[in-house]
This record gives sequence, C-alpha cells and structure tokens, in this order.
Amino acid sequence: MASFTKKELILLKKLKTPALVQDFLNTIPINFELDGKDTIKSPLYVLRTNNAHCIEGALLGAFILSLHGHKPLILHLEAPNDFDHVIALYKKNGYWGAISKTNHAVLRYREPVYQTLRELVLSYFHEYFNDTGLKTLRRYSQPLNLDTFQSDWMFLEEDLWGIDQELDKIKHFDIAPKINLKKMRRADKLEQEAGKITDWKK
Repeated sequence: MASFTKKELILLKKLKTPALVQDFLNTIPINFELDGKDTIKSPLYVLRTNNAHCIEGALLGAFILSLHGHKPLILHLEAPNDFDHVIALYKKNGYWGAISKTNHAVLRYREPVYQTLRELVLSYFHEYFNDTGLKTLRRYSQPLNLDTFQSDWMFLEEDLWGIDQELDKIKHFDIAPKINLKKMRRADKLEQEAGKITDWKK
C-alpha cells in the first residue's frame, strides 16, 4: 500500500495552523475532472496529482488538521439546483472555523468566531448563489468524523465514494422553513460579477 514519503510528511507537519493549511490548499490547482471521470481522491493522491475540488480539498484539509491535534471533521452543504459544497471543520477555544477548497471568490475560509455550527453555516448563506443570483443553500449536515472510516483512508488509491455516501446519509438540518426561502431577493449584479472571479482557469 502506498504511503506518504518523508518529504511529504515534513511538508504536512509544517502546516501547523488552519490558516497555513488553507494557504497550502489555495496553491493546489482545481481538479476540473477534464477526462470526464468523477473523482474523490484520497489526501495522498491529491498531493501526487496536485489538483483537488471541494471535497478532495476538505479531506486533505481535515487530514492535515488531524496531524496537529484536531479531529478530522467535514461538513456537507446541500444546495439543490446548484453544486453542493464540503468544508473541513476546526475548533479553537470552543469556537468553530472552516477550511474550504473552492475556485471562486466566495465560499472560502472561515475564522474560528462561530459559537455553533449553524452560525458557521449561515455565514455562507448569502454568498451561496447560482449563475442567476438565486440563493441556493438549503441544508447542512452534522459533522462527519473521518476517524470512523478504515484507518488507511488517507492513502487509498481508489476513490473515496464511501465517504461521499455517508455524507449523504447522515442527519441534515434545514436552513429555514421553506416558506421563508420562497421569493428571496436574488444576489445583485455586482455580487454575481464578484462570484465569477476564479483562481484557476480550465
């Protein structure tokens, strides 16, 4: 079975804070899955291929955090009529923050200033809109602890579809009653233009 090289481990162990983990994830190009194959690569293979999309970045981020005393936690943001998103969670002095791999100017890193996960999730609500400006975030999951999976999940060559399936199955919470989410004001033109800013081009 493959494992991290000494050089890779030295790199990961240098990333001692959530901010450093986020900075590192930002240097990894986006996985556009240009060959048409959906992937959920393990942390090892994200490093080897040097690309990642949101859940792959969240898995790598959670794993690196676990090397520095954090629980490897991820959380699913569910957005019908849009792309779902996955973030890695961390806690500092009882407050939640998040690490996020995205190609866009929004849905990014969160400082540990949120007393509850709901507060953290709601910080993404107004930024979470589709190309028409429709705000799409509707539900979020309870945290998924990656320690509940097989001990070598971070090294696996095959895609981690079991983690994705578990994210779909675990308990989710509604953002608000459906009636409150009807006929919401759309993101304005300036917000929509800002949402088009990207780090990486196809």
